[in-house]
Amino acid sequence: MKTDLIEIFQTIRATLQPYTTLGFNDGANSDQKYDLWAAPALEAKDQNKPEVFFLSMEVKDDHVAFDLLPDSVPQHERTMYIKELDDVTLNLIEEKVAAGYKIFKEQGWV
Repeated sequence: MKTDLIEIFQTIRATLQPYTTLGFNDGANSDQKYDLWAAPALEAKDQNKPEVFFLSMEVKDDHVAFDLLPDSVPQHERTMYIKELDDVTLNLIEEKVAAGYKIFKEQGWV
């Protein structure tokens, strides 16, 4: 189990890196903050948004904050506050991100 916040952040970010090849752009990509955005495809329903938020995470004082999906999507969940990272938690994050990716594909955002 990982308890060092920087190590937790780096582990999760490494897991998320492949999404940059699936139509997402890095917004912030530093040692303590990372986010991904999607530029909507031409056939997207809402073309007024130049980019659509997908996920972000940031190292805070005592946790890593993880947000997934824009507030406007019904499946949006509250921020996850990660203080420890084990395989179960990492798998949960991977599953949530994969489900979020499916939503973005269905909406035509990626």
